[in-house]
Amino acid sequence: MKTNPIIIVAGEPNSIFFEIFIKAIRSQKYKSPIILIGSLNILQSHMSKLKFQKKIRSLDFQNIKNYKLNNKTINLIDVNYKNKKLKTKINSSNLYIKNCFNIAFKILKIGLTNKFINGPINKSSFLNKKYPGMTEYISNNFKIKKFGMLIYNEKLSVCPLTTHLPLKLVSKKITKKLIKQQISLIDNFYKKNIGFKPKIAVTGLNPHCESILKINEDIKIINPTIKSLKKLGYDISGPYSADTIFLKINRKKFDVILGMYHDQVLTSIKTLFEHDAINITLGLPFLRVSPDHGPNQKMVGKNLSNPLSLVKAIKFLDKR
Repeated sequence: MKTNPIIIVAGEPNSIFFEIFIKAIRSQKYKSPIILIGSLNILQSHMSKLKFQKKIRSLDFQNIKNYKLNNKTINLIDVNYKNKKLKTKINSSNLYIKNCFNIAFKILKIGLTNKFINGPINKSSFLNKKYPGMTEYISNNFKIKKFGMLIYNEKLSVCPLTTHLPLKLVSKKITKKLIKQQISLIDNFYKKNIGFKPKIAVTGLNPHCESILKINEDIKIINPTIKSLKKLGYDISGPYSADTIFLKINRKKFDVILGMYHDQVLTSIKTLFEHDAINITLGLPFLRVSPDHGPNQKMVGKNLSNPLSLVKAIKFLDKR
């Protein structure tokens, strides 16, 4: 049975990605062919440092549909990277990343596969304040306006209602419409890709779901939205205080916890599972997954990076 290939963009050139990629393919076997998009020179450099030998098969992007692929070799679309200053406004690293993504997007748009992974990106440099995060960058390239970020683990997942926003902007973005949208995306994703209807908990915004201000978002917005969604048939409850929902006795009752902002739920999920979680973008016409960590430039070349999150990302797509 033919399986769709997994497209992997290597991400930040000065990052731990090539190290964890080599560790991931050296320690595991995958049935889906993997197509890596990135620099041949950087890949070879890391293979040499890690004393990893495997034949590299260079692919021509223009003829990508004509290849018979397997994982006996590293299937690579080489993207040139030269670490030097450019005359353009964009630096060489960002240009390289952009070129890698453009190739991946073209492959996804021609329908060769629906499986996509990207390595970690230095968002502050690459996105240049135009997008809050990679979730928004990728969604925009496919003209998707309803999307979400799911940090997934088989035991428990979390979804931040707002993503990479300064805290002072969060309360302004919390609306009944957005909560309903995210719950719908979560519910649809689980039923389509995981195979069951999820039990969803929703946190409040304020400490203990209380506020000393006249406007209490938990009472005015979050609580009535949950009641409305219950009537529509969603398995949802809340709002729960964020400081206790992650206690073992509470979290075991749910499959997903929807939080109001990024660190409200990501801090807890990363503390619980560390590298054993992956970042999934909801709402796209394909499955986009990324390891749930950053470039970690301080660890480059030290052979200390944990590949577990990338392994989990590849295995998640390999089963589908």
